[in-house]
Amino acid sequence: QVQLVESGGGLVQPGGSLRLSCLVSGNIVNLYGMGWYRQAPGKQRESVATITSEHSTKYADSVKGRFTISRDNAKNTVSLQMNSLKPEDTAVYYCNANVFSLGAGRRDYWGQGTQVTVSS
Repeated sequence: QVQLVESGGGLVQPGGSLRLSCLVSGNIVNLYGMGWYRQAPGKQRESVATITSEHSTKYADSVKGRFTISRDNAKNTVSLQMNSLKPEDTAVYYCNANVFSLGAGRRDYWGQGTQVTVSS
Protein backbone atom coordinates (compact mmCIF):
# COMPACT_ATOMS: atom_id res chain seq x y z
CA GLN A 1 0.00 0.00 0.00
CA VAL A 2 1.24 3.47 -0.90
CA GLN A 3 1.09 6.40 1.50
CA LEU A 4 1.84 10.09 1.06
CA VAL A 5 2.70 12.10 4.16
CA GLU A 6 2.97 15.89 3.96
CA SER A 7 4.69 18.26 6.35
CA GLY A 8 5.62 21.91 6.61
CA GLY A 9 2.36 23.83 6.60
CA GLY A 10 1.53 26.57 9.08
CA LEU A 11 0.83 30.24 9.65
CA VAL A 12 3.03 32.84 7.99
CA GLN A 13 2.84 36.58 7.44
CA PRO A 14 2.43 38.03 3.96
CA GLY A 15 5.78 38.11 2.21
CA GLY A 16 7.05 35.18 4.22
CA SER A 17 8.17 31.73 3.16
CA LEU A 18 7.24 28.13 3.84
CA ARG A 19 8.55 24.82 2.57
CA LEU A 20 6.23 21.85 2.13
CA SER A 21 7.54 18.31 1.88
CA CYS A 22 5.88 15.02 0.94
CA LEU A 23 7.25 11.53 1.46
CA VAL A 24 5.92 8.66 -0.64
CA SER A 25 6.27 5.22 0.92
CA GLY A 26 5.05 1.68 0.31
CA ASN A 27 5.51 -1.04 -2.29
CA ILE A 28 6.71 1.38 -4.95
CA VAL A 29 7.93 -0.05 -8.23
CA ASN A 30 8.04 3.22 -10.11
CA LEU A 31 7.25 6.82 -9.18
CA TYR A 32 6.08 8.97 -12.07
CA GLY A 33 4.72 12.53 -11.99
CA MET A 34 4.32 14.31 -8.67
CA GLY A 35 2.70 17.57 -7.76
CA TRP A 36 1.13 19.96 -5.32
CA TYR A 37 -2.50 21.04 -5.42
CA ARG A 38 -4.46 23.34 -3.18
CA GLN A 39 -8.04 23.97 -2.20
CA ALA A 40 -9.25 27.17 -0.60
CA PRO A 41 -12.59 27.38 1.23
CA GLY A 42 -15.47 27.44 -1.23
CA LYS A 43 -13.21 26.81 -4.22
CA GLN A 44 -12.29 23.83 -6.33
CA ARG A 45 -8.96 22.06 -5.93
CA GLU A 46 -6.40 23.51 -8.31
CA SER A 47 -2.97 22.52 -9.55
CA VAL A 48 -0.14 24.58 -8.07
CA ALA A 49 2.95 22.88 -9.47
CA THR A 50 3.85 19.56 -11.05
CA ILE A 51 7.11 17.78 -11.80
CA THR A 52 7.86 14.77 -13.95
CA SER A 53 10.31 12.01 -13.12
CA GLU A 54 12.71 13.81 -15.48
CA HIS A 55 12.28 17.00 -13.40
CA SER A 56 10.27 18.91 -15.98
CA THR A 57 8.09 21.41 -14.11
CA LYS A 58 4.86 23.35 -14.62
CA TYR A 59 3.40 26.08 -12.45
CA ALA A 60 0.09 27.84 -12.09
CA ASP A 61 0.34 31.40 -13.36
CA SER A 62 -0.52 32.70 -9.90
CA VAL A 63 2.62 31.18 -8.33
CA LYS A 64 5.19 31.51 -11.11
CA GLY A 65 8.34 33.19 -9.86
CA ARG A 66 7.39 32.65 -6.22
CA PHE A 67 7.08 28.87 -5.80
CA THR A 68 9.60 26.18 -6.71
CA ILE A 69 8.83 22.47 -6.91
CA SER A 70 11.58 19.86 -6.61
CA ARG A 71 11.90 16.14 -6.08
CA ASP A 72 14.43 13.63 -4.86
CA ASN A 73 13.94 10.39 -6.76
CA ALA A 74 16.27 8.48 -4.45
CA LYS A 75 14.25 9.45 -1.38
CA ASN A 76 10.78 9.43 -3.02
CA THR A 77 10.09 12.97 -1.87
CA VAL A 78 8.66 16.09 -3.45
CA SER A 79 8.95 19.58 -2.00
CA LEU A 80 7.41 22.97 -2.61
CA GLN A 81 9.36 26.07 -1.65
CA MET A 82 6.93 28.96 -1.32
CA ASN A 83 8.29 32.50 -1.17
CA SER A 84 6.64 35.91 -1.16
CA LEU A 85 3.46 34.37 0.15
CA LYS A 86 0.19 36.25 -0.25
CA PRO A 87 -3.11 35.97 1.64
CA GLU A 88 -4.65 34.43 -1.49
CA ASP A 89 -2.23 31.50 -1.14
CA THR A 90 -4.14 30.42 1.95
CA ALA A 91 -5.48 26.92 1.36
CA VAL A 92 -5.09 23.27 2.20
CA TYR A 93 -2.20 21.95 0.13
CA TYR A 94 -2.25 18.37 -1.11
CA CYS A 95 0.60 16.24 -2.42
CA ASN A 96 -0.12 13.99 -5.41
CA ALA A 97 1.92 11.17 -6.89
CA ASN A 98 1.39 8.81 -9.81
CA VAL A 99 2.76 5.47 -8.66
CA PHE A 100 3.13 1.95 -9.97
CA SER A 101 3.05 -0.33 -6.93
CA LEU A 102 2.92 -4.03 -6.27
CA GLY A 103 -0.65 -5.23 -6.12
CA ALA A 104 -2.29 -1.95 -7.20
CA GLY A 105 -0.70 -1.25 -10.55
CA ARG A 106 -0.42 2.38 -11.66
CA ARG A 107 -2.68 5.00 -10.12
CA ASP A 108 -2.77 8.42 -8.46
CA TYR A 109 -2.39 8.84 -4.71
CA TRP A 110 -3.11 11.84 -2.50
CA GLY A 111 -1.77 13.03 0.81
CA GLN A 112 -4.00 14.06 3.69
CA GLY A 113 -3.40 17.76 3.14
CA THR A 114 -1.58 20.43 5.12
CA GLN A 115 -2.97 23.86 5.98
CA VAL A 116 -1.15 26.96 4.82
CA THR A 117 -2.44 30.25 6.20
CA VAL A 118 -1.00 33.60 5.12
CA SER A 119 -2.16 36.35 7.42
CA SER A 120 -0.86 39.27 9.40
